Amino acid sequence: MEPVKVAIIYYSATGTVHALARAAAEGAEKAGAEVRLRKVAELAPPQVVGANAAWDKHLSDTTDVGTASLDDIAWADAVLFGTPTRFGNPAYQLKGFIDTAGALWQRGGLANKVYSVFTASGTAHGGQESTILALANVFYHWGGIIVPPGYTDPVQFQTGNPYGTSHVTGTGAPGDVVLEAARYQARRVADTAAALKAGRAA
Repeated sequence: MEPVKVAIIYYSATGTVHALARAAAEGAEKAGAEVRLRKVAELAPPQVVGANAAWDKHLSDTTDVGTASLDDIAWADAVLFGTPTRFGNPAYQLKGFIDTAGALWQRGGLANKVYSVFTASGTAHGGQESTILALANVFYHWGGIIVPPGYTDPVQFQTGNPYGTSHVTGTGAPGDVVLEAARYQARRVADTAAALKAGRAA
């Protein structure tokens, strides 16, 4: 049987979610998955991006990362979405991408896939859980299979978020524990998707 296919689709303004996405890609690959790492298009006006040095630098530093398309979701057996929190919700760049998926949804192209979410916020209570749960509402509509990390690995007891990997950007760049949590979450997603794929093939 061919390897399970995992798409990691994210938005990152200044690099935190990008770091989590790269760790997730490593975890999925370690689980034997074929991985596509994709960022969604930047929708903020250039003058807004340029006014923030870190935002502007990250945009130029990630020109090598492919831009997400709906074909990436259609291709995948599992999709991990990454986003910073925006007032307790996903960033509009990611939400805008998701909102283009109507035609794919109508023909059943989003159903029966595994979905999971990781996020970051500026403060410890900055909307991490509500952002993840907001995206879960999308997956319900899609007929997706939601796979959270839960408390299913010792690293989860260190990070404390069973909904999905999350990081507080106010504490600095993601450290080893958070990055390992992202790797673990992606491995769990890939393993679950592989089991489903094998079961359907049987």
